[in-house]
Amino acid sequence: MSLICEDPVMLNQWQPICSLEDISIAKRTLHTMLLGEKISYKMSDENQVLVWRSDAKSEKLPTKLAYGFIWVCLGEPPETFFSLPEFDEPDRRNVPTGAFGVNVSAGRAVENFLDMGHFPYVHTGILGEEPHTEVKEYDVEVSTERDEVLATNCKFYQPQPNVASTGGSETDYIYRVPHVNCALLYKSSPDPNRLDVIVMYCQPMTEEWIRAHTGMCIIDDSSTEKDIRLFQHLVFGQDKPILENQYPKRLPLDPRMETPIRADKVAIAYRRWLSNKGVKYGTIN
Repeated sequence: MSLICEDPVMLNQWQPICSLEDISIAKRTLHTMLLGEKISYKMSDENQVLVWRSDAKSEKLPTKLAYGFIWVCLGEPPETFFSLPEFDEPDRRNVPTGAFGVNVSAGRAVENFLDMGHFPYVHTGILGEEPHTEVKEYDVEVSTERDEVLATNCKFYQPQPNVASTGGSETDYIYRVPHVNCALLYKSSPDPNRLDVIVMYCQPMTEEWIRAHTGMCIIDDSSTEKDIRLFQHLVFGQDKPILENQYPKRLPLDPRMETPIRADKVAIAYRRWLSNKGVKYGTIN
């Protein structure tokens, strides 16, 4: 059985492969996997990002630079791309916080990112703690116009809501899934009128292996970049073993395969959204 993706929905997406910061530091040709294919990439002497299938260097792949990351398409590049206007706000800290290899499908990783219910048990003392375990009622919208899943009015008590926090508080959340493999979390920031944004852009190396590219777009004048990265590494390090123990590793889209609970409302919407798009790669239909 071929490991190379034949799913047109996945092939015709912009997929993340690296942060611009990492490729700038490397100053050499790098190699990775995308949808079962080996690809290579580098920053040229003219500061251009070049990406190609590793066995066909003369044929450059469509490439897009957006939100501090390199995006590649193995099929027909889509004309549109999701918006993230916060990235361009001049007082924001845009920090790529690491790429994490995980033995799981992209859909499973996105679904875990959307799950508030695991906070008190997996991220104890940071994103949650007992007895504050209730996932309160929230709203979910699947927008045809914007082509995304949105969960609003999410509230959860967190002992350390962000890097610079010195105490716990009830935190306001908005979850946004604007891409089949990407999820964004908007949460309370030091500015009461604006929200911090935490991103996870999944690179599906194969159906059951990903690199989760993470980053923060935050309002924070006090934390060092090292502090910001260490906070993300701590949180994702707690998630990684949970993700890798998921069974099956691919995401079931048939609602009868796994029994959801009320707190899974956004995950149910996400699965239905993928199913309606016809996503096959990394899923069980």
